[in-house]
Amino acid sequence: QVQLVESGGGLVQAGGSLRLSCAASGRTFSTYAMGWFRQAPGKERQFVARITGSGLATNYADSVRDRFTISRDNAKNTVYLQMNSLKPEDTAVYYCAADAVGRTTGRTTSPFYLYWGQGTQVTVSS
Repeated sequence: QVQLVESGGGLVQAGGSLRLSCAASGRTFSTYAMGWFRQAPGKERQFVARITGSGLATNYADSVRDRFTISRDNAKNTVYLQMNSLKPEDTAVYYCAADAVGRTTGRTTSPFYLYWGQGTQVTVSS
């Protein structure tokens, strides 16, 4: 069982930055790949980024590549999402999620992820 708690969301102007954190419980954090997803009102949940258990490989949605960076600190059981050059269309609830298959980067859809956090709101004003 893994419990995930996101933090770091808020209101920011377009062009600004935010860093989201996701703290995980459990002693096997490094075996899980971690993902960030987002869901805007009236839209489906969307993949944002993924990082393998080791932290050596990452994958990004085209819409955020070169603006967002996913990273993790396995000693702290925490995964991060650094978001730069934010746009109004980045406004959404952001969720972190854990996938027990930790070595791949290609599992980018929701059903692969066993555990989910409660989400944190990110609002980007124009």
